[in-house]
Amino acid sequence: NMNFLKYADDVEEICTAAVKELQIETKLAAISADWAEQAFQFNNFKTKGPVILKGAAETNEKLEESQMNLGSMATNRYSAPFREEVTDWVIKLSTVSEMIESWTVVQAMWMYMEAVFSSGDIAKQLPQEAKRFQMIDKDYMKILAKAFDTRNVIATCCGNELMKAKLPFLTEQLEMCQKSLTGYLEHKRAMFPRFYFVSDPVLLE
Repeated sequence: NMNFLKYADDVEEICTAAVKELQIETKLAAISADWAEQAFQFNNFKTKGPVILKGAAETNEKLEESQMNLGSMATNRYSAPFREEVTDWVIKLSTVSEMIESWTVVQAMWMYMEAVFSSGDIAKQLPQEAKRFQMIDKDYMKILAKAFDTRNVIATCCGNELMKAKLPFLTEQLEMCQKSLTGYLEHKRAMFPRFYFVSDPVLLE
């Protein structure tokens, strides 16, 4: 009586769209729930407490998986009702990826320099760089204290303005320390050429 078969194609199209949209909505909800539980873990370092980021590789794997799913959603024509939410998550996870990459670079350089400038001899030889590293260390500890208090990956990387502002600056400052240290070691090698056959870490020891 409704002459339903006349609209069969339209009904099928609407039903297919509804199923596809539900799949996208379910995947988005899973991504949101998953990242709500993702928290940074830290290891202790010497007497400084839990300041070493732990499990960055695992977090990056999860990031890649989520970003791949979001990329698939972004190109899916059925994701139109969720376009804003998909875009928001793409931006969030891109920020997380950039922050972790920058963080791990700073962490590696900081650990190396911390070992160098904790030695009284080299600190005396490079007083200006030792002072620079003290300022770097102070700023880095502030960043880590806030990250440790927050823990949640999204909140830490997307909501920590101090971290966003300071990590690029600390990278630059650590590179300056590295440049001065390299010059110092080259000077030592020039005095005793056999040192040219020794790596920087061994020479520092």
